[in-house]
Amino acid sequence: MAAHRVEMNTITCSAAVSACEKGGEWIMALQLLGSMAAERVEMNTITLNAAVSACKAGGEWVQALQLLLETATNRIETNTITYNAALSACGQKGEWMQASQLVSDMT
Repeated sequence: MAAHRVEMNTITCSAAVSACEKGGEWIMALQLLGSMAAERVEMNTITLNAAVSACKAGGEWVQALQLLLETATNRIETNTITYNAALSACGQKGEWMQASQLVSDMT
C-alpha cells in the first residue's frame, strides 16, 4: 500500500485537535496549535473549541482561559461551545471566581 501525505490545513488540524480532546491529550492539542501557527494554517472556531475542550479534559483551566484571551488577537470567533468548555474547565477545579469573571466578560 502506498503512503499518502495528508495536507496540513484547517480541516485536518481541527480533526487532529479534536482527536487529542477525545484522548485527553491537551499538551498535544496545544502543540498542534503551535504547529498551525508556525505553518500559517488558519485556526477557526471548531479548532478553538476542540483545544479549549482538550484543556478542560486535562483539568487545565488556565490554558483554556489563555486560549480565550488569544482569540481577540487571532480574530477567531467564539461561541457558546467555547465559553461552556472554558466555564466547565474552571468549574472542575473549583475556580468559581474565574468562572464568574468569564460570565461577566460574556455579557
